Amino acid sequence: MRRTIRTDALKRLYILVTAFVMVTFETAMVIYCLNRYYNPQFRTQLYFRGHVLMALIYIAMIVFVGRVFGGLLIGLRKSGEVIFSQLFTVLFSNAAFYVLMVLQAFKFPNVFPLIRITVIELIVAFLWIWFMGEGFVRIFKPVSTLLIYQNGSVEEFKERLEKKTDTLSVTDYISADEDFETVKKKIDEFNTVMVWDISSSKRNRIFKYCYERSKRIYSVPNVTDIIFNGARPVHLFDTPLLLTDANPIQYEERVIKRTFDIVFSILLIILLSPLMLLTAVIIKLSDGGPVLYRQIRCTKNMKEFKILKFRSMIVDAEKSGVPRLASKKDPRITPVGSVIRKLRIDELPQLFNVLKGEMSFVGPRPERPEFIKKYIEEIPEFVYRTKIRAGITGYAQLYGKYNTRPYDKLKFDLYYMEQYSLRLDVQLMLLTLKIIFTKESTEGVKEDGTDPGIDSNTGS
Repeated sequence: MRRTIRTDALKRLYILVTAFVMVTFETAMVIYCLNRYYNPQFRTQLYFRGHVLMALIYIAMIVFVGRVFGGLLIGLRKSGEVIFSQLFTVLFSNAAFYVLMVLQAFKFPNVFPLIRITVIELIVAFLWIWFMGEGFVRIFKPVSTLLIYQNGSVEEFKERLEKKTDTLSVTDYISADEDFETVKKKIDEFNTVMVWDISSSKRNRIFKYCYERSKRIYSVPNVTDIIFNGARPVHLFDTPLLLTDANPIQYEERVIKRTFDIVFSILLIILLSPLMLLTAVIIKLSDGGPVLYRQIRCTKNMKEFKILKFRSMIVDAEKSGVPRLASKKDPRITPVGSVIRKLRIDELPQLFNVLKGEMSFVGPRPERPEFIKKYIEEIPEFVYRTKIRAGITGYAQLYGKYNTRPYDKLKFDLYYMEQYSLRLDVQLMLLTLKIIFTKESTEGVKEDGTDPGIDSNTGS
């Protein structure tokens, strides 16, 4: 176990040093650009302390955005994913830095010096990420992990895990339905255990056994775990208590969130009106059908409203009267619709839903009443996600896929509700910019248009 702790410390040191070198280089390049090209154009030129202040501002921006996009997680994620994230990190940070230059110069300085510096930053960062990522894999072998499961296919769990990380390797697995003595003997062979979709009673026994023996434990939470994760400790008498409020978002937080929604929906409607007008014209010219698509969805407290989208399917796509989810290569999607769906342009009219108070920028995905009824039959807790307004983007939309199981979507949404803060909203909105260009996040469901299945956790 001590060896595992030392290895973990070395991994963390490797990641921190790697990120530090990259951030230092990127900051040095931007400050060089500032001093060489932009400082002479300022009405009040910066000297040493001014350059230090600008460097600290840039470092704060790139670290914050890097944490949001995952552009600093060299070694913890596959190199290709980190490179893709670093692209957004640098572009966003440098764009924000240019805005600072505009404010300092009281004009729009020539942007090309910063573009050249940005290209150099990206090339060096990409090479550094690839080189250090390969070094991480060679130095630190994936942790041998025991998978303890109960529901579903073992291969499905292994595939989902190994797709996303080079740090863990499932080398053995066992069903929680086996005799507990057999499970304990298998646990003793490993330092790392992953517990996946197990009923609460069995999971508690396994968890306590692992904890007593100082095993590292990865556990897939159920609904109750996530709700308790947002609970507040209180002290009424001589025993610890956890308090879970009836409303996961406090009154003052709701006021701030609504104010944020109103202000930014108005700003974005104004800024994006040319793009929305162009999209409307293209849709109208393509087949002569209606530009907007209205559909009944549910928001807070199961209240129904008409969601607005640019039409991406043929007219009367559901003329049979049977609700269907969009599938991969759905023949109902028009050529124009395929493009606007990939770029998420079809969702821009939802800004008017936000302005009206029917939706928020961030929240659970607004589902159709028919699907909610179906899900509640199998997962009664699915209704919990309607405690707050539905959102254009959210935890489930960003970290899940279109075909993620409803039970997992519920857990994502509950986690957001219990961990809510305005800072989290800003992070998720920034992350949405990256997800727009991530193919797997736009995956459809099965070819026949059916949903991916309930497959709920027995330990909810």
